[in-house]
Amino acid sequence: MSIWIAKLLGPIVTVLGVHLLVSPARLQQTAAKFLQDTPLIFISGVLAMLGGLAIINTHNIWSWDWRVIITVFGWALLISGAGRILAPQLTTEVGGSMMDRPNMTRAAGLVWATLGLYLSYKGYS
Repeated sequence: MSIWIAKLLGPIVTVLGVHLLVSPARLQQTAAKFLQDTPLIFISGVLAMLGGLAIINTHNIWSWDWRVIITVFGWALLISGAGRILAPQLTTEVGGSMMDRPNMTRAAGLVWATLGLYLSYKGYS
């Protein structure tokens, strides 16, 4: 199951990370529109919770190897999704403060791209 999930998450996380690295201004424009749309925040919360629960229910593995990345990713999705549903105003505040730091966007992109490439490597090698 770990390899299958890594094959799904790896390429998606890689592409998102690269997008954060090369197009931070475009991402900030998209995020600004997203943060003004409470129904979209709610729907994204439901989808994030759904993805997180799917990962946790099939892959709640707390081992000291690469598979823990998948588990942590699942829990992060679950928690962030619940936060979007229960406290959309907090999502707007946190997102707004992140948009004021464009260098954080690139740093996050580097982390995401690295994690995505690592998961892709584990899944496809």
